[in-house]
Amino acid sequence: MEQRTDDGLSPYRIFSRAEWAAKRADTPMTLNPDEVTRLRSLHDRLDMTEVEEIYLPLSRLLSLYVAATQRLFRAQQNFLGTEDAKVPFIIGVAGSVAVGKSTTARVLQALLARWPNVPKVDLVTTDGFLYPNAILEREDLMEKKGFPASYDLPALLRFLSDIKAGRRPVRAPVYSHLTYDVTPNLWIEIDRPDILIVEGLNVLEAGAPPKGGKAIPYVSDFFDFSIYLDADEDLLQSWYVGSVPDLARHRVPRSEIILSPLCDVVGRAGGRDRDRDLDAHQSSQSAREHLADAPARRPDLEEGREPSRRGSGAATAVNGARAHAARRTSSTSAR
Repeated sequence: MEQRTDDGLSPYRIFSRAEWAAKRADTPMTLNPDEVTRLRSLHDRLDMTEVEEIYLPLSRLLSLYVAATQRLFRAQQNFLGTEDAKVPFIIGVAGSVAVGKSTTARVLQALLARWPNVPKVDLVTTDGFLYPNAILEREDLMEKKGFPASYDLPALLRFLSDIKAGRRPVRAPVYSHLTYDVTPNLWIEIDRPDILIVEGLNVLEAGAPPKGGKAIPYVSDFFDFSIYLDADEDLLQSWYVGSVPDLARHRVPRSEIILSPLCDVVGRAGGRDRDRDLDAHQSSQSAREHLADAPARRPDLEEGREPSRRGSGAATAVNGARAHAARRTSSTSAR
């Protein structure tokens, strides 16, 4: 994950896990073991120690960001003499296939919602903005499902624009992991939260360059803070292959719907499906170093590695056991 220039400088400051854990300071643990168990995904080994050592320092850092953003917003209102509605603080969570994005997003949502000021924290996954399977089949994109081309990007950008504009409520489509398709006529409503977490494989993708000098908005343009989760590819493969049987055994009460596709996926896990998802993982990595506020290296938890974070202006970073907490640089950071 770490990148260095010819002069030995790096855009990240790396902390040991113990150093990063110490940045929790007096941030209270507001989750109990049962809640942590419910928040983690199948085949995930998240425990209380990891929440305390990795997520609580990240929660504290985010609280500083949110408070500073709110102070700036109020100062701007006073300066301009306006009474604009509050603008939600948006956190983007991206990362490799099977790296634990969903668990990370859910844990952050639970922790942030229990800050002393009890903010309203909503969570949206970009799976709902995938094109329906019928469209992917028609456009010959099923083998590219999960790649940027398989998403309804205009709809996702409209959704984020409406969120930032303070419109209420704003609807997001819902993806079903039972049918592996977008659910028709089903939506979740986001009604002006204090914080919105947007989780997805490609949310930090830079996309194609502008054509004809016309600016093209990116999903990441709407983020106030971004986190990228990463891991070695051999670990990703083992997590990916291991998670599918768990899904078949534990997660699907309507087994007649899902077991056949899942068994097919398991049977081909070493082939085309895995290769496609790992290609998607490599595609998502293109934005890791230059867009993520928190590029996070996730080694095997038994290795006891540490966390990392980007600094402002100088060469800096946080390297973490699960969620490297790196913040976006100030105006010196280049897109």
